[in-house]
Parts: sequence; C-alpha cells; structure tokens
Amino acid sequence: MAGRGRGRYPPEYKEQIVELVRSGRSPGSLAREFEPTEQTIRNWVKQADLDEGRRSDGLTTEARLELLRLKREVKRLRMERDILKKAAAWFARESDSIPSGGTRS
Repeated sequence: MAGRGRGRYPPEYKEQIVELVRSGRSPGSLAREFEPTEQTIRNWVKQADLDEGRRSDGLTTEARLELLRLKREVKRLRMERDILKKAAAWFARESDSIPSGGTRS
C-alpha cells in the first residue's frame, strides 16, 4: 500500500497501537484495521522498547534527538569556522595592500 503519505501521528495514538501489539494483536492486523503500515507499527514497537529499556540495539528517542541537535550544532559551527577563515584571509590580503604609515618621527 505505497503512497499513503508520511503523516505525523499523535504520541497517544502510537502508544495505543503499541499497547495493542503488546496485548497480542499482530502489526499486520492492526495495519489492516487502522491507517499506519505494518512496518510503521513495528518501528513504533521497537522504538518504545528502546525507550523503555526492553532492548538495547538502537538509540532511544532522547538519544536520537540529542544526536540530531549535535549534528545541527556541528554544521553551524563548521559554517561559522569557514566564514571566519574567509574573513581572516580577506583581512590578511587587505592589510598587505595598505601602505605603511610613512615615516615616523
């Protein structure tokens, strides 16, 4: 069922679906009854298990958000560094082209 689109589901909705899986319902039957795909439901269950410490083969939501924040910060810092490098090079060229102050008394 491709092409359903990528919508955001409320956390409460995800929690209810996860609880239904944990109570014995299969992701496939829930996918047929509700909107999310079977794989989406499996992903939600896996992420809930990671967040609750039931598994350790991936990142918790908190760790994932921190990683995303750090990646954004690294990108911003690299951009700032590159701007400063260019500015320093420009100022170095400009200071070389300015004649010295002449004679000193």
